[in-house]
Amino acid sequence: MLAHDIIRRPIITENSMDQVADRKYTFEVAKGANKIEIKKAVEEIFKVEVEKVTTMNYIGKPKRQGVFSGKRADWKKAVVKLTENSKTIELFES
Repeated sequence: MLAHDIIRRPIITENSMDQVADRKYTFEVAKGANKIEIKKAVEEIFKVEVEKVTTMNYIGKPKRQGVFSGKRADWKKAVVKLTENSKTIELFES
């Protein structure tokens, strides 16, 4: 897997922006990616040093509209903590 296939998109919410002060950044990642792959992908894309990776799996909610029913997609979230001497990720600064 390529690094850009593992890191899908940044998650920018009020809670995730509060964690930036603690050098923690949140991303949506590929469901099959493990912590080691996520760490290598973030280091390769953003040229930073990763200290710790925490992952969470989310199950899609069932939804219906009239007689049609379905389910939102399952997805995986990763919170990446950078080392103290690492530079920050500029994507989250603005």
